[in-house]
Amino acid sequence: MSQKLCCLILMMSLSMSLFSQKGAEPTETEKTNASKLKVLYPDDHVALQENSDIITFDFDKREQKVTVQQLLSQDYINMDSRADIQMYSFYDGETTIETFDINLKNGKSAGFYLKDEAYKSSDLFHNDARVKYTHVDFPLKGYRYLTEIEKHYKDIKYFTKIYFSSEYPTVKRTLKIEIPEWLDVELKEMNFEGYSIKKDVTTDAKGKSKTYTFTMENVPAMFDESNAPGPTYIYPHILVLAKSYTYDNAVHPIFESTQDLYNWYKSLVDELKNDNSSIKTKVAELTANAKTDEEKIKNIYYWVQDNIRYIAFEDGIAGFKPDEASNVFNKKYGDCKGMANLTKQMLVEAGFDARLTWIGTKHIAYDYSTPNLSVDNHMICTLFKDGKTIFLDGTEKFNAFGEYADRIQGKQVMIENGDSFILEYVPTHDAQFNKENISYNLKLTDESITGKADKTYRGESRSSLLYYFNTLKNDKKDEFLEYYLNKGNSNIKVTDINTTDLQDRDANIDISYDIDIKNAVSSFDNTVYVDLDIDKELSGYELDKRKTDYLFSSKKDLESTIRLELPHGYKVSHLPENISVKSKNYDMFVGFSKEGNAILYKKRFKIKNAQIETTDFEEWNDFIKKLNTIYNEQIILTKE
Repeated sequence: MSQKLCCLILMMSLSMSLFSQKGAEPTETEKTNASKLKVLYPDDHVALQENSDIITFDFDKREQKVTVQQLLSQDYINMDSRADIQMYSFYDGETTIETFDINLKNGKSAGFYLKDEAYKSSDLFHNDARVKYTHVDFPLKGYRYLTEIEKHYKDIKYFTKIYFSSEYPTVKRTLKIEIPEWLDVELKEMNFEGYSIKKDVTTDAKGKSKTYTFTMENVPAMFDESNAPGPTYIYPHILVLAKSYTYDNAVHPIFESTQDLYNWYKSLVDELKNDNSSIKTKVAELTANAKTDEEKIKNIYYWVQDNIRYIAFEDGIAGFKPDEASNVFNKKYGDCKGMANLTKQMLVEAGFDARLTWIGTKHIAYDYSTPNLSVDNHMICTLFKDGKTIFLDGTEKFNAFGEYADRIQGKQVMIENGDSFILEYVPTHDAQFNKENISYNLKLTDESITGKADKTYRGESRSSLLYYFNTLKNDKKDEFLEYYLNKGNSNIKVTDINTTDLQDRDANIDISYDIDIKNAVSSFDNTVYVDLDIDKELSGYELDKRKTDYLFSSKKDLESTIRLELPHGYKVSHLPENISVKSKNYDMFVGFSKEGNAILYKKRFKIKNAQIETTDFEEWNDFIKKLNTIYNEQIILTKE
């Protein structure tokens, strides 16, 4: 291509771009407004001046389903000199995006190219999720884009909830829901406490429909924080409970009760053929030499944990239909539903009473008193044996039989039971169940600290270590243990490592080893300075500027004792001060004492509920600051 032609094309492109931008430049009023919004929302770059949803319902006579039409209109404004964001909308096999327009404020198309691709997530229950998205740049402060997204739901049961908050702060949020008289829908107001949300209800002139209008102003953005509670706990939203519809003078239930929800789940399960011929040989092999029923069950359960790879992306009706057990067995991978079904069928083949079980993890605030598809996001297997109810989750690698991950403890489950169902709760373990004991017996040797260490892990502290250890290649396991024990610190050398069986998930893990610590001791004249703490647990857990509760992966109970033998002829001239704090969520203690010819340094950290609440933050942060001071403080010994 000639240089002149290239220049011509470039000039034409620039002219078209400038023409399309005409009338889109920010006015002085918009720039001033952007500056005012920046004061309100200093941590954000873009805000929504308006965020509006209009929800309407229709009836698909051919499919005999209630459909939903959602029209989302948004007015974005840039609060900084420039900003770059992604605009997106999710959909799946039960929804379609009919319109996705991004316009300049003058109404002309912004010309952004939309991408369309599959969406994957480790916490994904809806398996066929897709996303349409594009990258959007705001070139100037006060620059605006107007978007309109029209989304169609083929079945109302998949339209479960609507949040008032979004990822951007919003000046005015409007939600308008028009419900025709033939449709029975409850709009359940969730987490409205503490927010000023106006509600207005109007009926059309002929009484054929009611329109519910919710308005909220100055809505903060959703918090972008790790280890936070699920959004259903903390953000105001409307839970859409579609109960029934009337057609041809007959009332047809949707999810009027928990039984209706179960009936729909069961209809999907009933479609499974579950031909167990391919698993018979493996079940026989796993149970042949087992001396007890419990051993048979463990062999099957642990085989699923160890041999079926968990992938949260499977075929099925909106992610709710389990895969055939034989498919999961032959492919050696499956999602939670497929793994639960395989566990069930293998146990049934072995002669046990096993059932599929629906559950919402701790990420979800609801229970089964709320008949709605958003009530659960996980599936496990329930075993009834000798009057006991035992839950089996094949996705939790190295969880022992009868032990449960914190994410499902205390959560309500719905267990299949023919045409009816059973509601139960997963048992909870206290923090002590996950007890971690650490003991060091140390002494000063020249300019080093040497001695022996013993560590014991129980419960989830054990299963977590087993999981990480067994995901490594065989030739990396010794290297991992050494790295794990010395915290990656080249000044700490560990040798003569002895462990219990790191394949046995039913037993506690015990690890003992010799330790040699360099650069932790310094001496001047007749004074010795010692950096005694090796592990410095929780040193990075100061929760400054955080807006939401902090959730640990499990409850914690750590007890650490360091015994340092004093060198002959030396006495202790300085020890850090003891610190402690107690609350409903944690008990924390760090203390020093002298016993005989040794210093005892004890730590006890108990996180009782795997959660630090925002109301704890001031007290918690104060303790962590003091803890870090201790970690940076030296023990001082002087010659007698």
